Amino acid sequence: MPFVLAGERVEATLTEQKPGFARAKVEAILDRSAHRVEPACRYFGECGGCHYQHAEYRHQLEIKKEILRETLRRTARMELECEIEVHAAEPWGYRNRSRLQVRTGAEFVLGYNRMGSHNLLPVEKCPISSPLINRGIAAVWRMGRTGKVPPGVREIEFFANADDSQLLVEVSCEAGVRRAEVRSFAEELKGTMTEIAGVVALRNDTHPVAQNATRVEQPLAPSHTFLTVGADHLTYRTRRGQYRVSAGAFFQSNRFLVDELVKIVTEGQSGELALDLYAGVGLFSTALAGDIRHMISVESSQTSSGDLAYNLGGKGDAVRATTEQYFGIESARGKGVPRGKPGAAPGHAELVVVDPPRSGLGDRVARAVGVLGAERVVYVSCDPATLARDLVHLLGAGYRVEKVQLVDLFPQTFHLESVVKLRR
Repeated sequence: MPFVLAGERVEATLTEQKPGFARAKVEAILDRSAHRVEPACRYFGECGGCHYQHAEYRHQLEIKKEILRETLRRTARMELECEIEVHAAEPWGYRNRSRLQVRTGAEFVLGYNRMGSHNLLPVEKCPISSPLINRGIAAVWRMGRTGKVPPGVREIEFFANADDSQLLVEVSCEAGVRRAEVRSFAEELKGTMTEIAGVVALRNDTHPVAQNATRVEQPLAPSHTFLTVGADHLTYRTRRGQYRVSAGAFFQSNRFLVDELVKIVTEGQSGELALDLYAGVGLFSTALAGDIRHMISVESSQTSSGDLAYNLGGKGDAVRATTEQYFGIESARGKGVPRGKPGAAPGHAELVVVDPPRSGLGDRVARAVGVLGAERVVYVSCDPATLARDLVHLLGAGYRVEKVQLVDLFPQTFHLESVVKLRR
């Protein structure tokens, strides 16, 4: 039941009932959990973005830890011999990327979808987003209220750099939007804040889908950049290096845990050959390239793979392909490996890093990774259910789980990031 903590006694109204399943809405909390707190956001309970603001942060981590353990037990039939290491985050102001929906017309609205629906909730401040992003949200609201956001603008995404000093704004538009109106909006928006490095407008009929908290593997077809005012990318600096991140490219969204995540995945890794699948802009590849003699990084998105090649700077091979194409697995669309790239990864890779979308590796890729026979596999997961499903194949290929770490990239939400290190 949403917004109820273990051990609480509540009054509730049954809203849906099926064999073995029921859904209810809380009407009153009769006995409160000691872990219950007052939500910090006035939109909580209506907005679909957060789910755990009613629980103190330490308890949120315990909830996620048990969800991860129970999912591995139920789906992968795993009883963990190691303790799950938990890496906490700053619980507020952590997001470096926020995507909001737009409604223009008689009444301007900028916000997120309501909980469990596609209806738009006006949101003027998001406490899990960075301070700079909230300033950007306020700037768009001011323009929207004066009719300066043109019809045809449907989404606005804000991306902040590591120290929250620069902002890249991505505007998704309908196909029929007027270029002159979008340019005027982009120029005025950029002029409202010196921190806005650039505004990039894209057509939403070809723009890759992006979720607030997770990624999807993007198709090989290029995104259509409609127009650009200022820069089309930001430089994101970490302890291990710096990254060019262009509009539309995937990058981890927790500004406080990027360095920690890179350290967890890459620390102590070395060898002759490593493979980074679903590499994005090269967050892990770039850090690994200094310790691995030959780095091969695979990414399907045209935008992300361009940044990947730039960020590697010749220290590894950037391959633009889906992971299935790289392994020579026939895709659902029947497309082969593009541009003559090898159809299968070398069998002597010592390390394989995978950071797939929420859908996970899938049976075919998981089996292909197992067949590679690398000594070490590091699986970065944003969904425990697909992680557990994929681990069945990897455990069957002779791997054993060496370490499980929960990295809380998404406080106040039920989204759960984990890193599993396997060895054979």
